[in-house]
This record gives sequence, structure tokens and C-alpha cells, in this order.
Amino acid sequence: MTIASIKRGYNVIKIVLNYGIDDLIPPQKRPWYFSLVRMCFFWLRNKHKQSLPAERVRLAMQELGPVYIKLGQMLSTRRDLLDDEWAYQLAMLQDKVPPFDSSLARKAIEEELNAPIESLFDDFNDTPLASASISQVHTAILKSNGKEVVLKVLRPNVEAKIRADLLMMSQGANLLERVLGEGNRLRPAEVIEDYQTTILGELNLKLEALNAIRLRNNFLESGALYIPFVYEEHCYPRLMVMERVYGIPVSDIDALNAQGTNLKLLAERGVELFFTQVFRDNFFHADMHPGNIFISTEHPENPYYIGLDCGIMGTLTEQDKRYLAENFLAFFNRDYHRIAQLYIESGWVSENTDILAFEQAVKVVCEPMFNKPLDEISFGHVLLELFRTARKFDIVVQPQLVLLEKTLLYIEGLGRQLYPQLDLWQTAKPFLEQWMAEQVGPKAMFNKMKANVPYWSDKFPEIPELVIDNLKMGRKLLGSQQQMLDKYLNFQQKNQKSQYLLITSAVLLICGTILFSQNVTLWPAYVSISLGTVLWLIGWRSRPKNRKF
Repeated sequence: MTIASIKRGYNVIKIVLNYGIDDLIPPQKRPWYFSLVRMCFFWLRNKHKQSLPAERVRLAMQELGPVYIKLGQMLSTRRDLLDDEWAYQLAMLQDKVPPFDSSLARKAIEEELNAPIESLFDDFNDTPLASASISQVHTAILKSNGKEVVLKVLRPNVEAKIRADLLMMSQGANLLERVLGEGNRLRPAEVIEDYQTTILGELNLKLEALNAIRLRNNFLESGALYIPFVYEEHCYPRLMVMERVYGIPVSDIDALNAQGTNLKLLAERGVELFFTQVFRDNFFHADMHPGNIFISTEHPENPYYIGLDCGIMGTLTEQDKRYLAENFLAFFNRDYHRIAQLYIESGWVSENTDILAFEQAVKVVCEPMFNKPLDEISFGHVLLELFRTARKFDIVVQPQLVLLEKTLLYIEGLGRQLYPQLDLWQTAKPFLEQWMAEQVGPKAMFNKMKANVPYWSDKFPEIPELVIDNLKMGRKLLGSQQQMLDKYLNFQQKNQKSQYLLITSAVLLICGTILFSQNVTLWPAYVSISLGTVLWLIGWRSRPKNRKF
């Protein structure tokens, strides 16, 4: 454990205790050693007793930094798990983080551009348009074309703060793994490592720019999602320049209603967009909290989403996509036996799992979700129940699915806010059925063969030469095998002859020794010993020397 991690650990404890977060734990839930540990930090007292609990948690997360702010952002969408006061306070973390000094922003931008701001931009606004956990946004006019743009710049020293938090989390995960033992299936260190890759990617705005360009190209003609144009030539690791867009925050339901937005269509499109990104493109926006999503003001009867902040994007392996789609369809069809089979086939649970017991456990958790509108069910509660079930069947935590699970939570939160009566199953099921048909049907087979035609046509002229080469290699292989067999048989023949002579010599030597000891006529003893000695020498010399075939 480094000095930096010790300092950061103490700072986290200090902030938590200064905001009285420990007081929020009900006395009956506190472990026996809680009071003892709290007494070790007797000089740290709650300085915000007058504030409401939700406000204290929000302020603590805000002070703890980006890693904790993002946790609050995710929780802010879960209005089924939180009351209005908690959701309101945590929602302030989405885009109401206090800004840093504009002079520092100017300095950081000019360092990345390696030029004065005025040489490339007009009307740079020192007052930030928005301020988030990792970056800050300023508006300007691009000199080259007169278009409105926004400049996104990283906060000063944010990289060092995040790395310190990640180091502490990694050390905690490693400690937990040692406590759980090598055989545990939770794999906390692997989960934290996957999270590190994700959040460190957010610190590279050049990578975010490339993500945004790719996502924009995927939905250019969709009419359901718009990603602002990115000026790649002005993007750097700590600076990103893109088109300025206008819209209504997805969380501002009153404004959406005021313009007559079709919220049912909007909610359904949100679900379709998610499944399209995951299954069609295998490239999905994994940070879909309300601060990153706006709704168009054009054509409110046919609304589309505006997506921002592509720093966290997710991908899945083809195998995971296939199992995931089959799981969704089995779930929609209430085929719990198939769900249990898929978990075993994918390796997420042990092959020794009692499949019937697992099927019943899944059914108990999932069955109550059907025939209910979205406002009466909660994925959060179901996930908690599934995790409890997981402990009984040793379900493996899949690090590659962590982002997907988080995105599903966002989707549920947004769907609940936009249109509580959304029929998620009816919206998603036709899409998944069509995708599966495209993956495993005759059309899918034809498309795969068609996709491989260029490769086959390129390799076809080489086939005769490859056939001749393989025939030659086969002939050589048969010849070498025959040579090895001949050597082996010759070795065995020599070895048997040598063993026969050695055994015979041993018998003659023993017989001669016995005759000599009986004081009978000595010449038979001498003959037996002499002959035995000669045969032993012949047998010894005839032993095969080379054992390589």
C-alpha cells in the first residue's frame, strides 16, 4: 500500500464522517465492531447535521470526486428505489457539479491547441455551459466555418485523483479475494480491473471523439438518435470540439409535455435504440444518465434522442451476444428451463448445478414481473433477488456484462420517467426474435457465405498448389513413419537377442559357481563359468546403443 493510497483512504474516511454518512446506517444494521472503529476517528465529527440525509450524501459524493459522482448519477435514475428527495439531490450530480476557474480552462485548452483560443475560435464564453465530474464545457464560434461549437476540457489534476481512487479500490478488491479464497466465483479484482479500463478511457477525450464519430455513423439515417458532429482535427487527449446542439433534457418531463412530445413513442424508441446498439452494432452507449441525453424540439410528434458524452462505450463478444439474446427470448417466453440450460452452457454456473432447482429458483424471481406495467415492477428489486439466488448456485459474475447491466438500469429509470406504462417486453421481443432469425436461419447462413466469397475467391487459385503440397507432405510423412517403424523393430530385435544372451550367461555363471562350491570335478565348473563369461560379454556388446527412432 503506497503513501498516496493511504492519504486518499484517510481523505475518503474524513469526508464520509464529516458529512455524517455513518449516522445514516440504522443502529440495528451496524456490526459489533462499528462503534470501536468509529472511536478510532474521534476527532472527525458530523459538520452537516442541519442538512437532510440526501443532501449530505450528494455533497459527500461531489467532494469525493468523479468515481463517486458517477455512482450517484446512476442511482439518480432509480426512482423506484429512491424517494423524490433522494432522486432530486443525486440528479444534481449529472450536470450541476461546481465549475472550475475559467482561467484554468483557457490555459488547458490553449496547451492542447498549442495556439491562442482566439486564433481558432470567436466569442469564447468564459462562463461554462455545463460542468460535470470529469470535464467542463464552454461555447464558442469556429472561425473556419462560423458554426457554433462546444469545447470540452478535462478538469485540472482529475487523472491523478481518479487513479488514486482506482488504486484504493483495486487494493480493496485484492484483499477481498484473499479473504474469499482462490475458489471464489465473485472475482472482485477482475470486476474492478474491467471498471478501471472503462473509466480511464473517459480520461482520453480523443478516444471519446472517435467513439462519437462511430456512434454517429451507426445512426446517420435512423431518425431516432442524433450524435453531434465532431471536429476531429481539433480533438486531443484533454480537449474535444464538437457541434453545439439544442434540445430538452430527457428528465424535464414538464417541458416535453408542454411541446406535445409523444412520450410513448419516445420511450419505445429508447428501448429499441438500446437493443440496436447492443445486438446490431455491438457498440452501445454505456453512460446513459439523464445529463447526457436530450430530446429534439423539432417534430415533437416524432421525437428523436440527442446523445452526448461517448466516453464510456460497451462491447460484447459474439458468444455473449448470442447467449444474452437467447436468455432474453427465453425470459420473454417464460421458458425458465432454457434459461437454466443457457447459464450452464455459457459457463456462468457450474455443470454440476441442479438444473431443475435452478429453473425453479429463476421462475420464483421472474414470474411476478409478467402481466404488469413498468410502473409496478422494478428491475432493481429483481436483480437483488437474482443475486441472492446466485449465492445458492455460484453464478459467476461476468465483468464484460457489468456495463450492460448498468445501462439496463439507466434504460429502466428513463423509461419510468418518460412513460411509466411502457410495455418493455412487447417492445423488445420482436426485435430480438428478428435478430435471432438473422443469426441462425437460412438467410444468416447465406449472408455468411456471401460475406466469405471475397476471401474464398482470393484463395481459390492457391488450392491446386496447396493440394499438391499436402500430397507431398503426406508421402514424406508416410516414408518417415515407415523409417521410424523399421528402426523400432530393429531395436527390439537387438534388444531381445542381448537379453537372451545375458540371461543365458547368468544361468551358466550361477551353475558354475554351484559346481565349484560342491568340490566335484572342477573342469565342468570352469567350462560353465568361462562360457557364461563369454556369453555375457557378447550380450553386453550387442545391446542397442541408439534409442532414438
